[in-house]
Amino acid sequence: MKKNNHPKIEKLISICFIAALIGLIAVCSRGKKQRVALIITTTPYLIECDWDSEVGDTYTLLTKAAQAFSEQYEEAEVSIIVTQMETGNANEMITAGFDTDGATDVLFSSYFTMADYVYTGRVAPLNDIITKEIRNDIAEEYWEVSTMQDRIYIMPFFNQSNVLAYNKELFRQAGLEEFISEENVIVSWTWEEWQEILAALAENLQGNVYPMMMYAADEQGDTHIMALLQGRGGSIFDRDGRIACNTPEIMEAMKLLRDYNEKGYFPPNAENMVIMDNYNLFINNQLAIYVANLSTEVYYNERGIDYGLVNFPSMGESGIFTSFLSGFEVFDNGDEAKLEAAEAFVKFVYESDWLDYSFSQIPVSNRVADKYADEMGNRKKYLENQAEMIDITGGSPNWNDVRAVFYPHIQDLLYGAKNVETIAREMEEDCNAAIEAGYENSVLHD
Repeated sequence: MKKNNHPKIEKLISICFIAALIGLIAVCSRGKKQRVALIITTTPYLIECDWDSEVGDTYTLLTKAAQAFSEQYEEAEVSIIVTQMETGNANEMITAGFDTDGATDVLFSSYFTMADYVYTGRVAPLNDIITKEIRNDIAEEYWEVSTMQDRIYIMPFFNQSNVLAYNKELFRQAGLEEFISEENVIVSWTWEEWQEILAALAENLQGNVYPMMMYAADEQGDTHIMALLQGRGGSIFDRDGRIACNTPEIMEAMKLLRDYNEKGYFPPNAENMVIMDNYNLFINNQLAIYVANLSTEVYYNERGIDYGLVNFPSMGESGIFTSFLSGFEVFDNGDEAKLEAAEAFVKFVYESDWLDYSFSQIPVSNRVADKYADEMGNRKKYLENQAEMIDITGGSPNWNDVRAVFYPHIQDLLYGAKNVETIAREMEEDCNAAIEAGYENSVLHD
């Protein structure tokens, strides 16, 4: 049958068909979300909470949080893989992944580990996702140690406070009952009381039993030694974050530690001991004073040790304690959609009940602390501790190299072969050389 369509009508039909096809494609395109794959990496931490028996560690927590995030994220279709770092393999795993398909997009770890990554230029600042509510929920001192050049690169999640534990039975043997507290609190002793206590322990403890921990065979536990060096009122950092050991206060503290060593306040040959050697002495009732935090308390309780807690010694009445934060870091791997989703995941955690899991340690969130105020248990004494908090988390670049050159100088201090002035000067020079090398090879994210 012969067609009678007019040419103009045929052209109009064709135009309408093409327009309809383009419209259909546009509608389909709008309905199909972009696919984004994220990798979240975590350091293994134990997570204990009464309301969720399925969550026992950070791997499980982040896996569940990632699933919840993916189900509600509207900007893209997100798939998330959670991986766990091996202990001692953090740097290799993160930096070796740069520019590969296995690159980490979100990292949950300790500031001690994460600070160096900020200076690779790969860590994205998080200021844009920190709302007024999030900012006000977390104390300013936590934001300060998360900030470099006015940009927040790490989001604080929970805190680990380090104080000292004292063996009550050994204190009783040394006639120090008046310093034993039967309450579940962290006490503080004055400087004069510290001198009295250490002298009495050294005089009265019998056999292979020693007053206080000391170790200098490697970098493990060096932050506790740094805390002891600040006991005379000085700081090992100057205003620019460089090491400042060549000061009257730090040199006085060094002389005191040498004097303690000569008087037998420390285990013999402490320069050749590591922190775990001291831990073993403490749990075997051979050391009167050692390090304590929420995690070590679990082991002390399992061992049946009768112990109390005290702040590190200082010139002030309240003493000092060290603070170690853990939290989130977001890496920019050159994909805008991935970066946007990674930042959105972190924000999601802080604006939802997933933040409640920070209760497992010492939460930095005031909202979480208030919500579980009646269930704080052992955490309560750490939250209520009124001592001065000092942060030694390696905020400067190349901190691992700083640690590597720090402890040999403590060995020199304990050996007694060099005078304190020489040790202080050499320690400052070596540590700052490592920091300067870090700055020369570092860059912050634009």
